[in-house]
Parts: sequence; C-alpha cells; structure tokens
Amino acid sequence: MSEYQYYEFLALDRPLDARQQDEVRALSTRATVNATSFINEYHWGNFRGDPSRMMERYYDAHLYLANWGSRRIMFRLPRTLLDLYIAEQYCVSNQVTAWTANEFIVLDLASEDDSGEWVEDAERSLSAIVGVRAEIAAGDLRPLYLAWLAGYGTWERDESAFDREDDDELEPPVPPGLATLTASQQALADFLRLDDDLVNVAATTSPPLENATNDPRELAEWITNLSLVEKDQLLLRVARDHAATVRTELLCRFRRQSTRAVPSVPRRTVADLLDTAARTRAEGMRRAAAQRADEEARRENARALARERRLDELAHGEETAWARIDTMIATKRPGEYDAAIVLLTELRSLAERDRRPDEFARRCAALRQTHSRKPSLIDRFNRAGVGTSHHA
Repeated sequence: MSEYQYYEFLALDRPLDARQQDEVRALSTRATVNATSFINEYHWGNFRGDPSRMMERYYDAHLYLANWGSRRIMFRLPRTLLDLYIAEQYCVSNQVTAWTANEFIVLDLASEDDSGEWVEDAERSLSAIVGVRAEIAAGDLRPLYLAWLAGYGTWERDESAFDREDDDELEPPVPPGLATLTASQQALADFLRLDDDLVNVAATTSPPLENATNDPRELAEWITNLSLVEKDQLLLRVARDHAATVRTELLCRFRRQSTRAVPSVPRRTVADLLDTAARTRAEGMRRAAAQRADEEARRENARALARERRLDELAHGEETAWARIDTMIATKRPGEYDAAIVLLTELRSLAERDRRPDEFARRCAALRQTHSRKPSLIDRFNRAGVGTSHHA
C-alpha cells in the first residue's frame, strides 16, 4: 500500500466566515473547504498546516489517519465547559494531552500501531465519534477515561511504550456508566484501539449511570434562581451568536448541581488493570477453546453415529452392494468406477467393524484379478487402498 494520510476538521459551534475560510484554504490548494469543514487526503507529500494551531483558531473537531498506523482525534470546547485541571487527570504521555488556548480547551487523543492493520472506511469515523464532544461538554467524563485507558492499553501492543515505574500509576477518577457506553463512546474506543476486556475490567468499579431527565420544572426553577446580572450576560452572549454554547453551559451547570455525588472507590494501578485484563482475556480464550473442542466432539459423535447407521443399513444388503459394484464396473464409465470405489470403502469399513477383514480382502482381491486389464479401475483401487496386498 502506498503512503496515505487523511485530515478532517469540523466547525460545530460557529461556522467559519469568508476570511477564515480563505486562511485555511491557503494551507492546502487541494483541500475541500467550506464554512463547516476542511477535508484533505494525501497519497504523497505532507500537509503544510499545523492541526493543533488550526484547532486553536478555527475548528471544534479533527480526525487524522495514516496508513502506517497513526490515528488522532481532537476536540475543542469552551473552557467554561471543561476545567483544564479535570482534563489533565486523564492525560497520558503523548497519547492524551490537553491545553488551553484563549477561551478554549483542546483535547488531543492519539493511538499508534505499526502492525500495518488498516480498517476499511476509517475515514468516515469522525461522524460516529464526534458526539463525545457534546457528552464531555455536558459533564460526561467517560470519553476522557476511555482515552486514558486506551493510552496505557498501548503497553499491551508495545512493551517499550512506558517505563516499568508506570505500573504503579493510579487511574484517574472512574466515571459512572462505563458498563453502558454510548454509540459515540464505543466508536471512540474502537478508534483508539481500546481492548474490550480492558474496558470490562475498568467498568467493574464504575457505578451505574443515572438517567439525566432535565425535568422542565426543576430546570425552570434553577434558571429562576440565577442572578439578573448573570441572566443579562447570558442573553448578551446569545445575541452575539453564542446560543449553542450558552445552552450547553446552562445544561451542564444544571446537571452538575442537580446530580447526586458519586461515592469514591479505591483507585487501581495501571498494572492492576492491565494484568486483570490479560487474565480475563486468557480465561476467555481458554473457555472459547474448550467450547470449540466440545462442539467438535459433538460433531464427531454425530458423524460417528451417522456412520454406524450407514454401516447397519449396508450390513442388511451387503450382497446386494457387491452385486452393484459388479454392475457399475461393467459400465466401463469413469464416474461409475468412482462410485464403485466409494461403495468398496464402505464395505471395507463394515468388514473392519465386524472383524471380517480377511473376507473382504479375499473378495476384493478376486475383483482386482477379474478386472486386471482395466488400468483406470486398478489405478482407482490403488489410490483408495482397497484390494492391495497390504489389505489381503
């Protein structure tokens, strides 16, 4: 496969104006650019732009793919929706990073695997994943935990990814609902090559996710209690074309203040998680192997029973079968020769079961002698191993 790179950027909260579109278009004459997206593919050469800089200035989501195993997904959110201190708890070396730029926070999630694996239609992943941005904005930290887990999960593919002292690194706060991921979160986990066994192990200490109802009466009462100054500031931001961000901020604050605190659980080390996942995976493989062996044993038993039934039926008409063989050979047709050989092998199995191999050998040797001038037939006898001196 030749070199391939794919870049996609999305503007979600506010479209780019004409000047901004001209600025990003100047980075690549081959890119497809409009007010809400920037897409470019490279089969040779490299992109002249800086994705991090583009996220800081223009876009809210970015996906990057390279056929040598690099994957990258980035999100930009208003700093009012996610505190940098919280995001940094989920950062992992170069795999998960976060920083602020003006009024925004940028999340950069990466995965590397040089095994050469390529997923068809991976370029279409962003539409499936981008929903996690709104989830993070609403206070759902599952995507950040999944990214952290995927970062250390790299260790399972690359023994040199981390130093041994990282074994004792403690996991960040475990968010509720890891056992019931959303479709966008599962797409993110798949994109970051996060192993299902590792997710299942992490989910064992994750409490159930309470359904956020956004009860209209509770929401109305909460908004009523906001100060007039704050309401005026919010309305001004709406008038300045920040309605989507204002709505997200309000719902996020309401949910945080109306959701009961989740009891803290003992934090596990990276080694605990990876080792438990490895044992779980090995046990799953053992059970799968045992299940396959049981299924094969059942199939073999069924085949043996069917074979016994065929031999029982053949035993009741054995002489008729020998007569059929004579008739088939007499036709001198290759297809009939083949059918005769098949029937002979069945008769041999019957003789072996009934402990009459000498009788079969004598009759088969006589058959060979009678038709010794039919080389095509004798060749079939030899290949099937019937009527030879070995069986006589």
